[in-house]
Amino acid sequence: MSENKLSLNARTVSGKKVAGLRAEGMIPSVIYGEGEPILTQSTYNETEKVLLAAGYHSTIDVDIDGKKKLVIVKDVNLDPVSRRIVNVEFQAVSADRAIEATTPIKIENFETSDASKAHFTVLQVMEEIDVKAKPSDLPKELVIDASNMATLEDKLTIADIVLPKGVEFADKELSGEQPVAILTDPAAEAAAREAEDAAAKEAGETDAADVPSDNGSKPEEAAGEKTE
Repeated sequence: MSENKLSLNARTVSGKKVAGLRAEGMIPSVIYGEGEPILTQSTYNETEKVLLAAGYHSTIDVDIDGKKKLVIVKDVNLDPVSRRIVNVEFQAVSADRAIEATTPIKIENFETSDASKAHFTVLQVMEEIDVKAKPSDLPKELVIDASNMATLEDKLTIADIVLPKGVEFADKELSGEQPVAILTDPAAEAAAREAEDAAAKEAGETDAADVPSDNGSKPEEAAGEKTE
């Protein structure tokens, strides 16, 4: 059983006719994974609420006109302008069979680290990762403890992720050394930018001083000539 539940109705319209469904506050959807795709629809507000809670990593118990299925979100299509949900694709899954899902990575306890006290910032370069597990074992997120970060050479890697029981990485060849987060020094970066700007300004002033005047002399030489 999933804590996320959504009521669906069988859908009979497709193609361009689904625009009428959207105008009525409904979201067209489709369920893959068990023979022929099942065309479904649901109310916009309820669907949006469930999708926000489940994301791409949690299962959803759907009720299709009284028939229950366990699904995960496969894809959500959004309107490029309004960002409203246009269509949803679900994947039917079995409670006893491992599936792959995309899971967010969360960094915790950085504020207690020596790196934070040194005013460094943590830059997360990997936000999510694919894992494999039975639906009931799928984690909502994977957590990495950053409390031991201290110097700019420190980083968090795949090897620092502690997988819950029954969960494994979907990519068997994934390197444990692949970085998840690195440290940066905002103060040093700001100082470097200021130095570059100052050097560029000085170079520009030097170039201007070396530009010949109309009579072939440098500006300072021309300024010293007497007018006949």
